[in-house]
Amino acid sequence: MKKIIFTLFIMLFLSGAGWASEQTASDASPESTPPEQQTTEPAASSVSEDTSGSDSETPAVSEDTSGSDTEMPVASTDMEEEKPEHSFGHKLLFYIPNRFLDVFDFVRLRVRVGPGIALGARVTKPLSFFFGGYGSVYVGLPGPRLEPIVKLPVGIENYGGLSLSLLDSTNEGRFAPNYSPTEIGISWQFLIIGSDVDVDPVEVIDLALGFLFIDIRGDDL
Repeated sequence: MKKIIFTLFIMLFLSGAGWASEQTASDASPESTPPEQQTTEPAASSVSEDTSGSDSETPAVSEDTSGSDTEMPVASTDMEEEKPEHSFGHKLLFYIPNRFLDVFDFVRLRVRVGPGIALGARVTKPLSFFFGGYGSVYVGLPGPRLEPIVKLPVGIENYGGLSLSLLDSTNEGRFAPNYSPTEIGISWQFLIIGSDVDVDPVEVIDLALGFLFIDIRGDDL
């Protein structure tokens, strides 16, 4: 019995030693390297290559940016210079129509029909006030044009808010009366009817100088 046990012990010892030697050999072999470690090194090298490639392309990007910065002022300068003045032939052709329009520029005489309550007065812009609001249609002389356009004697007029001297919170939209800074007059609206009566002394001067081809208001066509 003792011989059998001793023999089994020796066989177990020899088999354990053989397994240990095989395990050591398998750990030392390159095939035992995990796939994660094998793929990590090439990835790192590819990242370094991409990074170096992107660094080489950086100067090209900076050159394009500097080029765009230098082109912007040139474009804005060209737009500022594009302000052609009317030739003498154009001024001569529109001489009579412009003087005719200048005659009606220095008087604003409107009768309005529409709902609202408002009151306003002006002795030039620094001495003016307005409060209330209305929406209406008007008929009469439209007043100063202030730009090279033709105003019709009928139209829509919507105005509202509060203003006192240079403090102005009124709406200045498309259908506002658009008073000039030098107008003198009074306006009112009560329930469904109102009126606006103003004169502009500067427009009188503009009319007189217009006969000499001088347009101080810049409203000639």
